[in-house]
Amino acid sequence: MILCGGRGQRLWPASRDARPKPFLPLVGEHTGLQEAALRARPLAGDGQVLVVGAAGHEPLIREQLAEAGVSATVLLEPAGRDTAAAIAAAAAWVEARHPEGVMVVLPADHHIPDGEGFRSAVQAALPAARNGAIVTLGLRARSASTAMGYIRPAPGPEAVKPVAAFVEKPTTAEAERLIACGALWNSGVFIATARTLMDETRRWAGEVAAAAEAALRAPELEGEVLWLGKAFNQAPRIAFDRAVMERTDRAAVLPVNFPWSDLGAWDAVLEASIRDDAGNSVAAGSRAEGGADVLVRAAPGVRVSVVGLSRVAVVAEPDAVLVCHLDHAQAVREAAVGAQRPFPDLKSAAAWYDGWLRTAALPLWATVGRDPANGGFREALTWTGAPHDPRRRARVQARQAFVFATAAADGLAGPWARTAREGFDWFLSNGRRPDGLLATTLDTTGAVTDREARLYEHAFVLLALAALHRLDPASGAESEALAILERLQAFRHGAGGFQENSDHPFQANAHMHLFEAALAWEAIGGGHRWAALGDELADLALSRFIDPATGALHEFFDADWRPMEGEADLIEPGHQFEWAWLLEPWGAARGDDRARAAARRLFIVGRTAFDPARSVVQNAIHKDFAIRDAGARLWPQTEHLKAALVLGEPAAALEAANGLAAYLDTPARGVWRERMREDGGFIDEPSPATSLYHLHLAIRELARFAGEAC
Repeated sequence: MILCGGRGQRLWPASRDARPKPFLPLVGEHTGLQEAALRARPLAGDGQVLVVGAAGHEPLIREQLAEAGVSATVLLEPAGRDTAAAIAAAAAWVEARHPEGVMVVLPADHHIPDGEGFRSAVQAALPAARNGAIVTLGLRARSASTAMGYIRPAPGPEAVKPVAAFVEKPTTAEAERLIACGALWNSGVFIATARTLMDETRRWAGEVAAAAEAALRAPELEGEVLWLGKAFNQAPRIAFDRAVMERTDRAAVLPVNFPWSDLGAWDAVLEASIRDDAGNSVAAGSRAEGGADVLVRAAPGVRVSVVGLSRVAVVAEPDAVLVCHLDHAQAVREAAVGAQRPFPDLKSAAAWYDGWLRTAALPLWATVGRDPANGGFREALTWTGAPHDPRRRARVQARQAFVFATAAADGLAGPWARTAREGFDWFLSNGRRPDGLLATTLDTTGAVTDREARLYEHAFVLLALAALHRLDPASGAESEALAILERLQAFRHGAGGFQENSDHPFQANAHMHLFEAALAWEAIGGGHRWAALGDELADLALSRFIDPATGALHEFFDADWRPMEGEADLIEPGHQFEWAWLLEPWGAARGDDRARAAARRLFIVGRTAFDPARSVVQNAIHKDFAIRDAGARLWPQTEHLKAALVLGEPAAALEAANGLAAYLDTPARGVWRERMREDGGFIDEPSPATSLYHLHLAIRELARFAGEAC
């Protein structure tokens, strides 16, 4: 069983979230995953090779196993929960089929050039494993490394010995004492029966075992690939060593002495590489002269020369370069984390985002993002900037028209006014229903595929019309908006507010965007009717949507506007920020201190979902503010930024701006990565057009705050 996880941050800039350490050919022609699969295949015999990895890396896993010629069953994690959950899921899968089957658990990112020596060691450990031990391979320590974990064997006559203690990453002095007492490096390789692994995980880490077993009750299958169910996300995030090995009385160790490296940093990569007489390992096309112990890795087409330097690593990627003294290789992780925080202040963030919007996003979505046959706005673009256009939703047509009309009205150079009008006119001419409202979905030719009229979609239609009226008061957009608003009275609900035409008829979200549209019309002189609508919706939020005890805004309600219970009782941090961004200026304009206080409490609630390790806001929390969904979509990051700026929270705004930047790191400029996994990687899927609205408003707010051009 191959553990295909780990971010490899000390191997930045080669190791990134999209292609981390296990998928890189660090030493030789094969990647870590391929080396592990080729090493494991002879051990499997009549059994199976099993790989556990992240769902977002599924294409890489399939591709690299196929290149290596290794067939395997692949279990895909919906979110990374560390090694205990990964091993438990694999062990539960094997236990259900072969309870006494012996599993050899090995990481995908280790370098073991002596495959025969490794397999001989595994064979030597099998008798103890079959007798109920969890055997790990302990390597003879080559140095007093502070980056390694150590195992202290207990005395015993057999080759496989009980474990006396585990010691994780000691000081140099402690490591020297451990080695003197016979301590071994912890290889992270485990050999045990599936039954033993599950029995001990159930005993010492019951929540991990329960989540792993539940994740296998409703998996998705495609050939030999199995997507674990969402219950896997409930597993505590903990390493197998900590969860089980340090606590079980079945831990055993087999001392071994074959060559091994965890390739944990660039100094380890150099040590494991083929080197010249000066101790250098240099990529083809690059040079190292007048120095020794130099490592050079360069992307195709990049040439590097190192002159007169020794003990350095130079790693050149197309978009990032690392120059590092090898004595400080362990510190590269801090450089990697720092590289994900590109802006020192909000002014520099505003300048960068403004340039991205004006020179990349708007031109791309006004050209490739529109259908040349009819001018309609496309649903999505791929990360390489190619069209992805399965349908045409009202929300996309309206949001894109709003973005381009606002860009034109704000004075940004470009054909944005024409883009907005042509795209929106196409939608109106094809999506109009006999009652004057608009259909929810069209196909790419303009034929209606969902005739239902929904409040949420029409809120954005009203917002787009406000932007078009601001651009040209003679356009007829105002009369169109008032006619639609009149027809939306059919959505009125007796207990106040509006009833949506959906599975959740009583919801806050559609009201929020209707509130946004009302404020937009009021801001451009739309008259009393829009101001009254805004006041009504603000009062509904303050009296019904927001919990007075916690300050949190709920999403779904019953017909009396009481929050739903159970699965529907979720709190979305992004919506806390979005409402705060709207209520703060409304409260300031009305002199309503209650609204302004509510906005600040909403901001505090939203911040409970902030993950400082990724600098992102997570998707959902429970009503006790515990994390419900640790993924992080793009749009909550923009709303975090907007709310922080309008509430005068510059430190939080800078965190939001830096976190958002990772989403825009794409092969083609002007698109984005939409969904971040819990492990910091991104799900490979097209960039939805709906997010340009969020990005544009956030960048506009940032530019206003910092005084930039946008």
